[in-house]
Amino acid sequence: MIAPAAAASEDLADALQRCAAGDQQALRQILDAEGGRLLGVAHRMLQRRDLAEEAVQDCMVQIWRKAHQFRAGDGSARGWIFAILRNRCLNVLRDGRRLESLAPTDLTAMQDARLQAAGAGLDALGDQVALKDCLHGLEPASRRAILLAYVGGFTHGEIAAIQSVPLGTAKSWIRRGLDLLRRCLS
Repeated sequence: MIAPAAAASEDLADALQRCAAGDQQALRQILDAEGGRLLGVAHRMLQRRDLAEEAVQDCMVQIWRKAHQFRAGDGSARGWIFAILRNRCLNVLRDGRRLESLAPTDLTAMQDARLQAAGAGLDALGDQVALKDCLHGLEPASRRAILLAYVGGFTHGEIAAIQSVPLGTAKSWIRRGLDLLRRCLS
């Protein structure tokens, strides 16, 4: 019997293959299966519902356009989808024009909320015990850098500044930490 998480991953991989073949219903299946989580992650990163909805919409467009690039052997379908969303959110954060309507105090509050979300990253994983165990096995600096990047949505440069280390060090912590996580979860 296939575990529910594995079955869901297979369903997403199948839907991505169907998207690559031009099946619009497959895109709807992806949105139905992951839309709520995508919106939640985008809202956590962007702290504004309107921007989160825009990021999810952009993400779905990118999934449709790039579904042919997904390779099941390179990682999970869910991971591929959420990587696209993360990149869309980072693009929104980098594009200051979308944030201009916020007062400086609101921007500071948004940055603080991102830091707080990254700090609570392990708690936000819920029942993902294997991932929690693997994250606990990382060096604290590497674990924090990964949580800042993938939960808080910070860029490598921002992570380096937050952790008061050179940019190359922050990038190395993230890269080595992700390699260790990949091995631990395999």
